[in-house]
Amino acid sequence: MLPDINVTFKIQRFDPAVDERPRFESYPVTVQGMMTVMDGLWQIFETMDSTLSFRFACREGICGSCAMYINGSYRLACQTQIRSLKSRDVSVGPLPHFTIIRDLVVDMSAFFEKVEHVIPYFQTLSTPEKEHLQSPGERRHINEAVDCILCGICYSACPVVWFNKEYLGPAALTKAYRFIADSRDEAMKDRLAQVSSEDGVWRCHDIFNCADSCPKNISPADAIGKIRRRILAKKLRRSSK
Repeated sequence: MLPDINVTFKIQRFDPAVDERPRFESYPVTVQGMMTVMDGLWQIFETMDSTLSFRFACREGICGSCAMYINGSYRLACQTQIRSLKSRDVSVGPLPHFTIIRDLVVDMSAFFEKVEHVIPYFQTLSTPEKEHLQSPGERRHINEAVDCILCGICYSACPVVWFNKEYLGPAALTKAYRFIADSRDEAMKDRLAQVSSEDGVWRCHDIFNCADSCPKNISPADAIGKIRRRILAKKLRRSSK
């Protein structure tokens, strides 16, 4: 059995209704077993400060609600074990480059608007008489992209997003690729036209912050590159006719 350890959570607090700027508050947390950062936040909320605001849902690394900036890295609070941080100080802040609603809760409206823009659901040109079957080989093209949980980490980490709010961003473009590459979707032509713009795939600067920060080991930059190749291949076929 692992011995208990004492750590200090340094949490960024901010209530725009009363605070001029964010501040950090410290809380002592007793770590038992393999507690996660999420467990630590709940310990603080239940025993020390019930005004602390943070998001959570599945607590299993599936929903992406608890994406935060922990000890200088983008992480999911529910998946990050406190002992793995190897520090007696645990710094917890909201996702950078988002508007803070309160404490660790940020406004994700713009992020989800970008995702909605790429039409993140199947489109067909006719009503199928039976289900669309997909071979393992066809499924392999989207194996990585379907794992995106829309946590917003890649969007927060992308320098292009920081300076261009019109850019669709890595998550939305990964979601677009997920359907462009899916053999069952029938709107590839329209989807490619939709993301082939100055604020779409051509705005990405291939910095790879998105790939480095993704908690699901997805590379949005790779998905964006594959969309670019499809667009260029389509143009080459058209010019060769």
